[in-house]
Amino acid sequence: MIGMPDYIGTFAFGVKIGVILPGDDLVEDVYKAVKKCAEDGLIENGDILCVTESIVARAQNNYVTKKEVAEEVKERLNLTEKDNLGILYPIASRNRFAPILESLAKAVHTGNITIQFSFPRDCVGNQLVPEGLDVQLNKDLYSEEISYDELRKVRFHHPATGIDYVKLYSEIVAREGARPNIFVSNNPKRITKYEPDGIIVSCIHEREKILREVKKVFDNAVTLRDLCNDPKKTAWSEWGLLGCNLNSDDQIKLAPRESFEVAKNIQSKVWNGIRKRVEVVIYGDGAYKDPSTGIYELADPVCSFGHTKGINTKREGIKYKYFVGMMSSQGKSREEIEKRIEIEKNKAFNIDDDSMEGTTPRKLEDIATSLADLVSGSADAGTPLVIIKNLM
Repeated sequence: MIGMPDYIGTFAFGVKIGVILPGDDLVEDVYKAVKKCAEDGLIENGDILCVTESIVARAQNNYVTKKEVAEEVKERLNLTEKDNLGILYPIASRNRFAPILESLAKAVHTGNITIQFSFPRDCVGNQLVPEGLDVQLNKDLYSEEISYDELRKVRFHHPATGIDYVKLYSEIVAREGARPNIFVSNNPKRITKYEPDGIIVSCIHEREKILREVKKVFDNAVTLRDLCNDPKKTAWSEWGLLGCNLNSDDQIKLAPRESFEVAKNIQSKVWNGIRKRVEVVIYGDGAYKDPSTGIYELADPVCSFGHTKGINTKREGIKYKYFVGMMSSQGKSREEIEKRIEIEKNKAFNIDDDSMEGTTPRKLEDIATSLADLVSGSADAGTPLVIIKNLM
């Protein structure tokens, strides 16, 4: 296949590049895959190469052990193994947060872990307790809480995974020797009632706002981004423990580090090798909200961990269906409508112009990464490289 016919609009496809292992030259491996695509007429100027963050981090050998995380937590918050560690607003996830929780419990393995969940969902939409439980218990969950004993009587199972996260997180903490206490409240300062020796704000997207609230009454608090982010160490990420995943029984994979540089190097390699001007993005979760479960899939701190400069823009334009509807109602012919649309597409409009009605400008990096994430999926597609065409 040589090139795409001009009647094809935006589309994306996944590319299999084989297994990537720690220490591999990722830039070279991605380039080889892109070169093969180019030989088959599948690469053109303006294409966007989307590389999943997981293979970037793996090639970087960006792993920490749970024991290393435990030691860093103790040092960062000046904790002893007998202390009470507060964990504020974690997400409900076996892959994302459960290995972090195990690490934190190791840090205070003869002490206490106090976990405060938000009601009724975590920050990415995972339902933690039954809807309406606050009404049933006649509680204002800003001034009051649903206690550990009350939660254990409910035994709520996640609607998508079937997991009882109160039970699971309790078992993880107890397995390490610490004593669990889990409660639900939408007042971030409520956790200080249990006199923690340190607090880790564990939500993803509102972490800084929540941290500021907590620090009004309690100073020894950090976010997940403040852990495992030291460039002097072998494994680290600018995002700390945000965006990490379970890698093995003993290891946690951090988000990739220096992703903007990785994206730039891939772009340069492609230009020097096959003379194609492409944009590159290192992508994580797409910003997709599942309409069935209400889960907002963005469990990474960002959609794009790094990208080349050309993608640093917004995608906006005229509302196609607005012009068709308006001109059709005026009795214009098909040819007149199509000609007018081509003219209007090349004009510059303010975002509040009627021509832009219904159009929300979005970052191109977020659109590209969300599309790439949906194409590659999180199961067994085996396509860590996604190529998007005709989006820019």
